[in-house]
Amino acid sequence: VLARVMEAAGGDPLRFSDAFDAAPADLVASACKMGLEGIIAKRLSSPYVSRRSDSWIKLKCARRQEVVVVGYTDPKGARVGLGALLLAYHDEAGELVYAGKVGTGFDDAGLAALRDRLAALETRRASVDARGIGRGTHWVRPELVAEVSFGEWTESGHVRHPVFRGLRTDKPARAITREVAMDAETTRAAGG
Repeated sequence: VLARVMEAAGGDPLRFSDAFDAAPADLVASACKMGLEGIIAKRLSSPYVSRRSDSWIKLKCARRQEVVVVGYTDPKGARVGLGALLLAYHDEAGELVYAGKVGTGFDDAGLAALRDRLAALETRRASVDARGIGRGTHWVRPELVAEVSFGEWTESGHVRHPVFRGLRTDKPARAITREVAMDAETTRAAGG
């Protein structure tokens, strides 16, 4: 029905997207392989409405990257431990390049333990170009490796929407470079 209405309307600036009869996981996997952010899907049995609705869902692609922890920020509000980890990777010349910060994916116990571990590595010198990073930053020796999932790389070389997945002990920090992003588990975010 919608296809006929769209055809009669001329399709510009609206476009009709074909329906796919496949498992959502397969559709998202295909979108991720094409380098897309994910897909928007509508429940088959729900009507089209002209407002936000829980009938529409986002199925996002997530990527993973190992990063070197180069610092952390102070916590704000009721948060304990730390605010965010400052991240980096090594470029082709072996220099550390700032890759952004991650402030989600932690629990309170993990934050406190991580803060203690980072405090033992504190140093006065930043191991990355610190311009624009801001106050409340504590620099650490670049010895810890973390893994984050994220949406994409920004034009400025930072991870977009990163989530902390844990520390890695199986690789030395000096071996961490920017990888070609690999697909991680598909994440589901309802609504907008």
